[in-house]
Amino acid sequence: MITQVNKDSLYNIFGVGNFDHLESAIDNMAPSLVEYYLSSLCDNSDEAYFNRRDIEECVSIGDYNLYLDYNKNIYLELNSIIDDSTQSFW
Repeated sequence: MITQVNKDSLYNIFGVGNFDHLESAIDNMAPSLVEYYLSSLCDNSDEAYFNRRDIEECVSIGDYNLYLDYNKNIYLELNSIIDDSTQSFW
């Protein structure tokens, strides 16, 4: 699932001024807190169209990826991982 994120909200949450400083701010936070903030951004947004050819920068955080495109829009992707050990063959 990919959603477009309001960059002002994202920057305020992590206390940065631009996308370039985002990765270092995330590295200095507790992983559970980062995932909590990112999941809250996913809950408030609808899915958006995203062209992967327009990626300028990417930051990966656990199951999440943040993308900055050439138009300076920010997208958040949640990678859903299905645990095969809990799936039934029946």
